[in-house]
Amino acid sequence: MTDARGNLAKHVTIVGAGLSGLTAAYRLQRLAAHADVALDITVLEAGRRAGGVIETVIADGLTLERGPDSIITEKPWAMELCRELGMGDEMMPTRREPRGSFIVSRGRLCPVPDGLHLMAPARLGPFAASPLMSWSGKMRALCDLVIPARRDDADESLASFVRRRLGSEALDRLAQPMVGGVYTADPEKLSLAATMPRFIEMERKYGSVIRGLMTARRQAGASAQGPRYDLFVAPKGGTEAIVSRLTSALPHDAIRMNTPVVGLKRTDSGWEILLEGTSLQTDALCICTPAYVTGSIVSQLDRALASELDTIEYASTTTVNLVYPRDAIAHPLDGFGFVVPAIEKRDILACTFASVKYEGRAPHDKALMRAFVGGAMAPEKFAMDDRETLSAVKRELSELIGVQREPEQTLITRHPRSMPQYHVGHMARVDRIESTVARHDCLELAGNAYRGTGIPDCVRSANEAATRLFSQLFNRAKS
Repeated sequence: MTDARGNLAKHVTIVGAGLSGLTAAYRLQRLAAHADVALDITVLEAGRRAGGVIETVIADGLTLERGPDSIITEKPWAMELCRELGMGDEMMPTRREPRGSFIVSRGRLCPVPDGLHLMAPARLGPFAASPLMSWSGKMRALCDLVIPARRDDADESLASFVRRRLGSEALDRLAQPMVGGVYTADPEKLSLAATMPRFIEMERKYGSVIRGLMTARRQAGASAQGPRYDLFVAPKGGTEAIVSRLTSALPHDAIRMNTPVVGLKRTDSGWEILLEGTSLQTDALCICTPAYVTGSIVSQLDRALASELDTIEYASTTTVNLVYPRDAIAHPLDGFGFVVPAIEKRDILACTFASVKYEGRAPHDKALMRAFVGGAMAPEKFAMDDRETLSAVKRELSELIGVQREPEQTLITRHPRSMPQYHVGHMARVDRIESTVARHDCLELAGNAYRGTGIPDCVRSANEAATRLFSQLFNRAKS
């Protein structure tokens, strides 16, 4: 293959056909087309399917998500990609009503107070009226208004930050379950700088998280505050529709399934990718696998890089989809779901009312639930077998939302070591990883292990890696 100038095509290999790998391949293809240069792209996937944890099952009027079910539009990169792929009109927002969610408190579902932002309130009235915390806990949280701000730049765990500013009860009853629902993380280890730097900025600028949130509320308008459910969207056909559109945009033979990479070597002209029993020559390489897989791949090339990658820990979770007749559930389902504080000592992390959250996910007379088990704080729950897991989830839903019958359908999906844990010091570690990678010409890493775990973060990571790789590859070719 040659370009319009008769130059031989360069070859780029992407390792991993999850969202990051597919996006990197797509972006490279677009960059090559725009520059009118010849570029062959190969995507190597160890598994049997593309998409990684993104997988949608559609049957009998149901849309069952095995992995993530939403895209946050506040981070624009995923929506920009969807528009490029011609999917702009397929994206639908969460339902307008009801909007809200719940936190389990002493065995009951309590509404999240209006204006609460993960750990602290932007509105004092609803916070004071909420039964989620004791009066002494609320008064301690309000001490945030007078506690002096910390001024040093040392990284701090979520738990340390919340205890220091808002107290232990705010950590146990609010921050841990709300943040746990996003990161499935242990707040004692989770880096605030790597996950929620906005709260650090509020402390520095306003001397108080609550004062910062209240100021932001006044500036943005009351309607823009509290949990911003209007910021979440999803493709009508489920999140796997993005994967399908990406794979369709690539050449039909670009993706090679069941092709694990076992190592790589530097060559005079580029890279030799070691496969099982064979190898592949390539000019440039972008590795989009989990950090522990990437560490194994680069271990013979750069032991220091592999060591840094291996220190990124991962949590494992199980997603359980359950379908019930709507009249089998006593709870009005007047929200999008609930999260469960660890101090409640229950068997599930959270539950999404999927058929309430998005229109068309289930027939109107059905209720589709998505329960989550495991996470960094409950690895023993992930270790339960399918029978134990399903039994535990059914028991919890019976006790918490009054489910009175057996589910009509269930779908259990396990995600071992799927969620990277951004522990204290994570950003410094990522800086070191990126600095080390930069010493290897035409090598890039992308994925959710580095600077964001959500779908938009993966798209941004892939876009940036592809852009750097393209620049290196063709700038080198011109020199």
